[in-house]
Amino acid sequence: MSIQPGDRFKNIVRDAVKQWKSEKDSEAHQIFRSSAGHQARSVIPQTVNPDEETVPGIVHPGSTGVIYCSDRAMANGFSYAAQHEWANLGQGAPEVGPIPGSPARPESISVPMDSLEYAPTTGVKDLRTAVANLYNETFRKGKTSQYTHENVCIVPGGRAGLSRVASVVGDVYCSYQVPDYTAYDQVLAAFRRLVPVPTILDANNKYTMDTERTRKDIQSQGTAVVLMSNPRNPTGQVIKGDALKELVTLGREGTTLILDEFYSWYIYPEEGEEFGQSVSSAEYVEDVNEDSVIIIDGLTKNWRLPGWRVCWVVGPKNLITALSQSGSFLDGGANHPLQLAAIPMLEPSRVKEEKLALQKHFKTKRDHVLGRLSELGLTVKVPPTSTFYIWLDLSTLPSPLNNGLTFFEELLKEKTIVIPGIFFDINPAHRRNLFKSPCHEYVRISFGPPMEDLDMGLDAIARVLNKVKDQGMSGIGEGYKQGTEHPVDDHI
Repeated sequence: MSIQPGDRFKNIVRDAVKQWKSEKDSEAHQIFRSSAGHQARSVIPQTVNPDEETVPGIVHPGSTGVIYCSDRAMANGFSYAAQHEWANLGQGAPEVGPIPGSPARPESISVPMDSLEYAPTTGVKDLRTAVANLYNETFRKGKTSQYTHENVCIVPGGRAGLSRVASVVGDVYCSYQVPDYTAYDQVLAAFRRLVPVPTILDANNKYTMDTERTRKDIQSQGTAVVLMSNPRNPTGQVIKGDALKELVTLGREGTTLILDEFYSWYIYPEEGEEFGQSVSSAEYVEDVNEDSVIIIDGLTKNWRLPGWRVCWVVGPKNLITALSQSGSFLDGGANHPLQLAAIPMLEPSRVKEEKLALQKHFKTKRDHVLGRLSELGLTVKVPPTSTFYIWLDLSTLPSPLNNGLTFFEELLKEKTIVIPGIFFDINPAHRRNLFKSPCHEYVRISFGPPMEDLDMGLDAIARVLNKVKDQGMSGIGEGYKQGTEHPVDDHI
């Protein structure tokens, strides 16, 4: 079944009496706004249960996308005991099991007596050295300036690394782009010394960042920090080659560049290109202790070990000293035994084997999902060249199915989870009318799960579209369950 705008939808459009233009018209949007932390910041107090007494001094920060979506899924019957009955195309995690051509997955770890002690807040020295060596081997061959363990801080997860970095940034303007990784919203809201300055990326330009425009903004506004993911979550686009080289030059012009590079292996070669390539700003850094370039990465995505929570921050030595101090009061450091277990996994020959297997397997899944979406009439305008996400434009669907929140709620009825696009509209004050968001007509679909889960979710999308074709808009946009449970997971 193919859904396209045109004559076949005239009957649907005639049925679509709910031409919603604002939040107050939409049940899905009202449920979102009623969740703690999702009202405009000026509306206080905010509690999970408005009848409960507000805890003095506490303000709900608002949930990230997967927290809210998991919460809503549980209201519709989702549980981890019965998760095999659901297709979770929302969670930002890759499949963790064996894939063709990859090294054996770890099934046990050694726990030496010394590892029962706290690890240093900067991490185990041997692991820090292994990280530095991997960057040098992959991106810095022949360069005079090389990373050492003094340029690496091990952290318990990517968001811990981001929080450590944010905690040591002073009172500055921070440039960021929309859409981008949803946790940036909470970071920019929580660390209030960072004054957020947004730039909206354009689908017509394939969500390309204009480095020259950013440079002019830096000069005219005094922007001191640029924060972004590369490859970019959720659009699946990547800055590489000369464009990345030009971006890195900002780190020599009085601005600090913070790059979230968690998807650096998820690069899909086009015809004539080779598998096994990866991307990092480390390739274009001239002096590892002078260029103000901060890299955040780890085992979570590339090594497909999200449960290990072993990640790192790479940058100038004086940054690492600051991160050690902030880690002493923010998180206390990463898991000691797992840091030791991670060391052999960073051996360059093993990394090459992992990277090749990952790219071939995930490219197959990407092409499969794009093909099935096309068969359903949901052509992806900007196909992903990296990551494991598809940024799906719903604008050709009839109202009210053409917005991310309603599309998400309809799929919950079919036991499938996606992420509404509004969670990637980094909007720390939450004041914008959701219908005016540049991300309102999108959902993010993850092809991280195994193929059978992907097909289960795509079958659910087909059922929703077939229902609209056969029955019109009756029942669409209404009848959503209101109750929620406490969130249990948050990996996006």
